[in-house]
Amino acid sequence: MNEQPSARFWWAVLLAWAPWVATLIEFGYVLRDMWTAKATGLAAVTGGFAEMLVLWGVATLLTSQLVAIVWLWRSFSRNNFFRNVVGVATIAMSGLMLVLMVFFARSAWLLRR
Repeated sequence: MNEQPSARFWWAVLLAWAPWVATLIEFGYVLRDMWTAKATGLAAVTGGFAEMLVLWGVATLLTSQLVAIVWLWRSFSRNNFFRNVVGVATIAMSGLMLVLMVFFARSAWLLRR
């Protein structure tokens, strides 16, 4: 019984992994800026990450991750081991993205005070 993965599953995977592309690009910019300015510390990294969050939009990022988690949760199948493994890994990465978003947004807010 070889069932085809649903389109919703692949949209959920795409929604969950898309923010990581922008995050890795922004981390590259942050590291480049830290290297040229000889800046170190949490403030330099937090500023760059907060800039990325503004670029993507906090609401869009939060919505896409939550929708991806719900769609992936609903797409688990007893007959498709590969889909379940990809789903669990993607849900874990979505959770990590949400934790990072909250941590860096809070850090930026605390440093601003």
